[in-house]
Amino acid sequence: MKVVLQNITKIFASRNKKVKDEVVAVNDFNLEIPDGKLVCLLGPSGCGKSTTLYMISGLQEPSSGKIFFGDDDVTRLSPENRGIGLVFQNYALYPHMTVQQNILFPLQNLKGDNRLSKEEMLSRATEVAKLVQIDEYMDRKPSELSGGQQQRVAIARALVKMPRVLLLDEPLSNLDARLRLQTREEIRRIQRRTQITTIFVTHDQEEAMSISDYIVIMKLGVIMQTGKPQWVYDDPANLFVAKFLGAPPINLFSGKVRDGKLYIGEECVLDVSGVEDQEVHVGVRPEGFILDKNGSLTCSLSGIDVMGRDISVVSTCESSLNPVVRSIISSDEMGGITGETVKFQLKPHKVYIFNKETEKRVYFGDQLAQHEQMVAQMEAEGQVYVTHNGPLPREADDVTKSADKPEQKKSVFGKIKALFSKKKQLDEVTATQDSTTPVAETPVATENIAEEPAVAADTAAEEIKEPAAETEQPTTAVEAPVEAVAIEEQTGSTATTEETTAVTEEVAATAATEEAPVTTEEAPAAPAKKTATAKKSATTAKKTTGTTAKSTSTTKKSTSSTAKKSTSSTAKKPATTAKKTTASKSSTTKKTTGTATKSTAAKKSTSTAGKPATAAKKSTATKKPAETTDRTNED
Repeated sequence: MKVVLQNITKIFASRNKKVKDEVVAVNDFNLEIPDGKLVCLLGPSGCGKSTTLYMISGLQEPSSGKIFFGDDDVTRLSPENRGIGLVFQNYALYPHMTVQQNILFPLQNLKGDNRLSKEEMLSRATEVAKLVQIDEYMDRKPSELSGGQQQRVAIARALVKMPRVLLLDEPLSNLDARLRLQTREEIRRIQRRTQITTIFVTHDQEEAMSISDYIVIMKLGVIMQTGKPQWVYDDPANLFVAKFLGAPPINLFSGKVRDGKLYIGEECVLDVSGVEDQEVHVGVRPEGFILDKNGSLTCSLSGIDVMGRDISVVSTCESSLNPVVRSIISSDEMGGITGETVKFQLKPHKVYIFNKETEKRVYFGDQLAQHEQMVAQMEAEGQVYVTHNGPLPREADDVTKSADKPEQKKSVFGKIKALFSKKKQLDEVTATQDSTTPVAETPVATENIAEEPAVAADTAAEEIKEPAAETEQPTTAVEAPVEAVAIEEQTGSTATTEETTAVTEEVAATAATEEAPVTTEEAPAAPAKKTATAKKSATTAKKTTGTTAKSTSTTKKSTSSTAKKSTSSTAKKPATTAKKTTASKSSTTKKTTGTATKSTAAKKSTSTAGKPATAAKKSTATKKPAETTDRTNED
């Protein structure tokens, strides 16, 4: 069955609805596949070969163009009505069925006039199984077979329907090297025996050249060249085809044509009369080198790989576009390799020149006549010679899209990375500043809270007797409102706004007085203000601390005699004692610690207002200056 593709184009819509970024997988594809031939679609991943195969099978519908099987237009025909057999890359066998059941499955789904009897189905399944040499495994399940045997079952299932067209989508890619060789030979044998038109998709040029009648080399949805495998290998139409075919790959050099001579570097290697002066790429097949001490091309020897009959000389050249130059010569010539350099003569029919800008083939000498002869022979066999030179449509589209594409928003990972980078920069700046700026020492205040009320009272009495030698830190007037709030929280007072304002003003005045360090001469003047402030504060707090006063008085009486003397004056006004103790502690804590310690001390003191015993405990944590102790005794 002849297969004709006319101007087939397949466009996939963009998944991003905001950006219309369509992908042209197959672009204006024209191809005619002769009846009973095995044709390979060959090309790198993403060139559109599998998409073309799926459009032929009917699994995908072309965006434009037509597909013909013989004279029948099957462009809009469903897959089951096209009469095709499809073999997938991953076998796609039914694991719960035996080999025989897998092969029979397509026949059991036939309907109408095409339906066969049970005897006919079994007979055809057995025949196909023998063809692919798996007839002895008919009762096994796929899991009990090797990879090559499973692939044969998949081929048998595709052949049992006697399809008009057999489609193979990279059927050998999951097999190891030796099994791949055996399976591809089986595919070729089966195709020649059945004479079914077969389309084989692969990216392995060795597979394509070994089993196909014709190859179609694709790149970015466009046919680059068609023809018999050996013809395409010997007569590449452009640089891409020359690089894609061949193992080892072709050796490429940067060269130029000047006055009818071909130069690689500064060495003249060939006579190419009739070719215009231009910058070119020079391709030399590995078998195109002749080892010669007087050769025109000089290379630096890197090593020798022995391959039995032949040897591969590995060398380097300044003008080479490949990392190394591989030259295959006969093992008989191995004795001629001496020293650190090797010289070669080049075989003209294995040397190809390509324009540096367009990458199109530039013919010289007898090459043009040989090319025309090949094309004429191909047309005589019913095969149309197709080639493409110059820029590809998708390449131009990609350049346009990249220029017009709006800036995409950064991903979450990109944002996180940017934040970490910014933080790192800030840390480096801070570290630099810290290394050049001296750090002032901050005094640390330590609170020691006694567990027993009696012990706490004794300790408080001792602290009153012993003059404190601590140096007070100056306190600014800005901190006075905070101190006033702390006093109100500690006493649990519900005083009016006027009373609170009065206390705040008095505390501010006291703080202003203490702003400068107190000298020995000024000591007598300070007590009066502090005592007056304490008395007024006590009067304000007295309204709400009657109950607290009684409990405080009882606790104080149970202490030692020294403690009774120090607290006799405060027993009458327990709120005053609590107030003075709390205020003293808050003030001292503020003086010896930073801003954060000030608020902490105020909160801790607040919790002791309602519990006199606890208040007595916490009073021991603060060492009072000598001045404050004297004022308390005077009260």
